[in-house]
Amino acid sequence: MGVRAARSDTGGTSEEQGGADAPNIGMLPRAFALVRALAALQASGARVTQLAKAVGLTQGTTHRILRALIAEGMVEQDERSKLYRLGVDFFALAAQAGNPGGLRNLCRPALLRLCASLGETIFLLAKSGFDAVCLDLCEGPFPIRSFTNDVGGRIALGVGQGSLAILAFVPEAEREEIIRFNVPRIRGYGMLDEVYLRTEIERVRQLGYAARNSGVLEGMAGVAVPILDRTGTAVAALSVGTLASRLGDDRLPMVVELLRRQAEAIGPLTNPFDAALKRRPAHGLVAPPEGERVA
Repeated sequence: MGVRAARSDTGGTSEEQGGADAPNIGMLPRAFALVRALAALQASGARVTQLAKAVGLTQGTTHRILRALIAEGMVEQDERSKLYRLGVDFFALAAQAGNPGGLRNLCRPALLRLCASLGETIFLLAKSGFDAVCLDLCEGPFPIRSFTNDVGGRIALGVGQGSLAILAFVPEAEREEIIRFNVPRIRGYGMLDEVYLRTEIERVRQLGYAARNSGVLEGMAGVAVPILDRTGTAVAALSVGTLASRLGDDRLPMVVELLRRQAEAIGPLTNPFDAALKRRPAHGLVAPPEGERVA
């Protein structure tokens, strides 16, 4: 898809109207044209020559505008490759525009409803690189603990029902990268190896939810469903942590159905620019204290 050149109010491109020395009034449409061009080339990055050709500006003008955008945090340049891409601040602005409250605020009503109707602790976990991060929770009346401990805690994808539900529904190539990276990390929890993890992932994909009691945490149980974006990719999960006696075969289908309804309502509303969904991987993982509970 082509990128529109910046145009002046008189109909021609601003480059045509005044060249590199045109009044600053033409800077804004030129800058937006470059932003659009960068968006179209975001995956690979772009050189000045590519961008100048795409928007119909000289290389000198293109370079000056790029420097101004870099100064504002809207664009970044790789020091080694010299390629330009949209910057973190651009995505932060897009997140605020598309979803002022972010994923946490979007999901908060669902957590409250689930906590009230089920009488259990409900967790919201979001994918963050190789990890799942606890964005929010609503505590029920029963004393439980989780690997993430509290809001802001993180755990390797594949450990616990919530992170497993997310891992099972990310694109295959990404899932393979996560598995390769995380297998050495999760072995420290004394309950997983690669064969077990892959078996569990396939089980979750078939069922649509994660609910196996590994036996590592005596007396505890959990169940989680993924929150899928418009492409069917998991960006988060809703998870219940409870006593094993409260999540038997007779009650499990009802709990899964309630979780699934809320997740399906949230999924189409998620914003792909949400900063919570763009966090970089954190490579450190500390084994939980003895007796820690899985959400």
